[in-house]
Amino acid sequence: MAAVSAAPQLKLPARRQRNPWAVAFTVTLASFMEILDTSIANVSLPHIAGGLSATVDESTWILTAYLVANAIVLPTSAWISARIGRKRFYMTCVALFTGSSFLCGLAPSLNALILFRVMQGAGGGGLQPSEQAILSDTFPPEQFGMAFAIYGMAVVLAPAIGPTLGGYITDNFDWRWIFFINVPVGIVSLLLTYRMVEDPPYLNEASKVAARKQSVDYTGFGLVALGLGCLQVVLDKGQEDDWLQSNFIASLAVIAVAALVIFVIWEWHEPHPILEIKLFRNRSFAIAQLMMFVLGAMLYGSTTLLPLFVQELLGYTAELSGMVLSPGGFAIIATLPLIGILSQRVQARWMIGAGFAISAIALFHMCGLNLQIDFTTVMMYRIYQSIGLPFLFIPINVAAFASATGQNSNQISSIVNLSRNVGGSVGISLVATLIARHSQLHQDALAKHVTLYDGILRQMREGLSSSLSRAGASGPDAMHQALGRIYGFVQIQAATQAYIDTLWILALACICMLPLVLLVDRNDPSKAMAAH
Repeated sequence: MAAVSAAPQLKLPARRQRNPWAVAFTVTLASFMEILDTSIANVSLPHIAGGLSATVDESTWILTAYLVANAIVLPTSAWISARIGRKRFYMTCVALFTGSSFLCGLAPSLNALILFRVMQGAGGGGLQPSEQAILSDTFPPEQFGMAFAIYGMAVVLAPAIGPTLGGYITDNFDWRWIFFINVPVGIVSLLLTYRMVEDPPYLNEASKVAARKQSVDYTGFGLVALGLGCLQVVLDKGQEDDWLQSNFIASLAVIAVAALVIFVIWEWHEPHPILEIKLFRNRSFAIAQLMMFVLGAMLYGSTTLLPLFVQELLGYTAELSGMVLSPGGFAIIATLPLIGILSQRVQARWMIGAGFAISAIALFHMCGLNLQIDFTTVMMYRIYQSIGLPFLFIPINVAAFASATGQNSNQISSIVNLSRNVGGSVGISLVATLIARHSQLHQDALAKHVTLYDGILRQMREGLSSSLSRAGASGPDAMHQALGRIYGFVQIQAATQAYIDTLWILALACICMLPLVLLVDRNDPSKAMAAH
């Protein structure tokens, strides 16, 4: 940004005045499409694997490839925007995402689909940080709350309806349509962006020409790409390969840690860094990133946990399990505008505290999960939890951008989105690991009480054996099948306890954030009221 101050004599082109709410709708459209795509493919993996003659394990690379490319581009988006212009970069990302979505739908093989997903992830990685930076430059600070409320509808609603939409499309049409539906949305987004979005003065053509003369931080780019790419593979494949028991995962984990540590040191001393690490010297900003990380872990972790529970233990279909989440998304839509208004009257830190408290209470309440629970109760659990999310998403963004200026809004946006995305990946990985490991622990504990000396067990075994014998099984077979069913009951009970343990841990993570609320800088909502 030194280049901007060095050339004050250059006359800046006049900016066209656009309705900020129209701009907000325009940029939210593409981000909603991109975030939706991160979850919509999950429920379609078995169908994709079958259609491309691959195993389900091989098909998971469709998700991993997207997340790796997304993670690499996301932190570098601010640097690229400064060099080529934010609008140009944003439209390039929309075009790349839309075109690669079309190619994904046409993919003739698994390898081709993985390649196109890498392209899709690269395009999607720049959308969210660009949108937040556009919003922060389009709206005055007193309207940040309402602006981020619109953005929050995309970020929080898309993961909730993604599984439902993906299940419906897969069950009623063809899996390729989960990619084709992005094409018309992407085209509309490109047309609207071309007409509605303009770069702010500090990103005018003169500053971009000056910025191109700066040295390119190839070392920083290589380190962040290597570190985040390896980290994403570790988080996505760790549980599947038994974490550090796998040489592949252990090697990638070492590379990820080493690359990211060196990246931080390098960027701290680099005059023109890819990612402005020195922003973390601001205490309030650093705490906001930690809170956004926990929010991402809680949001994506719980979004993964509930569908798994109802599908694996209650026998729900993919579409029905997605419908468990959808009402929570609509509750978020209803709550976000209210939170946007409250942000103009209440300090951000108190709203963050309320959000983590509501989320913790809702997660503790959700620990009432059991095998006799009905659809409505599970749905209400999700709605209760969803009410707390807008109290977190909007105020955390407001707190992060409170110290932003036009010169660093791109960087802040990149870091905020990186914190949430990495938190989401950690949350999903944590949920999968805790459920698998705690299921084994509870199964061992329950098995100690399953003995032939237990009167209730003998009665259950004899009752099952009699029923199986009447169904045509021989005496010995009936006895073995009865014991097998009892063992199945033990496994299901152990898994249920594992889900409850995981919810407890997510709730405790929310409680741990409450004391940090006091360390967030005060903001003055009265200024927003005066502006109106």
